[in-house]
Amino acid sequence: MAKLLVVYYSRTGNTEKMAKLIGEGVKEEGVEVEVKKVEDVNAEDLLDFDGIIMGSPTYYGSMAADLKKLLDDSVKFHGKLDGKVGAAFSSSANIGGGNETTIMDILKGFLIHGMIIQGDPKGDHYGPVAIGSPDKRSTKGCKRMGQRVAGLVKALK
Repeated sequence: MAKLLVVYYSRTGNTEKMAKLIGEGVKEEGVEVEVKKVEDVNAEDLLDFDGIIMGSPTYYGSMAADLKKLLDDSVKFHGKLDGKVGAAFSSSANIGGGNETTIMDILKGFLIHGMIIQGDPKGDHYGPVAIGSPDKRSTKGCKRMGQRVAGLVKALK
């Protein structure tokens, strides 16, 4: 059975809410999902999943240090994530607060690993974003991302 990991860092709870919504979307597609805080994941764990969705609040236009450390630690498995599906999401305090740059930083790490990135031609193209707590728009985008990534993982599996 296909298996997805949603890994996130959240200080205020907003990114955690997004992670759980994405997990709901994955489950709706009948794919097994684990939603975990980054401190409960190590780089070796990434090898056990067919897809990885990573989420972070925006800190100075990039991801939280804890997520960056996970990506840095994953270097020892370079090439072993090749062909897995990846996606990213972010929250920030402001419009123009760096959501897209945060998502792109995560996706660059995934691309270097050879991962297949799931974008979206509708809504938030690079990945769902929230300004503060997820509103109706971002809730819909999170669930949609979970469904789309799960669908791609199933198709590739």
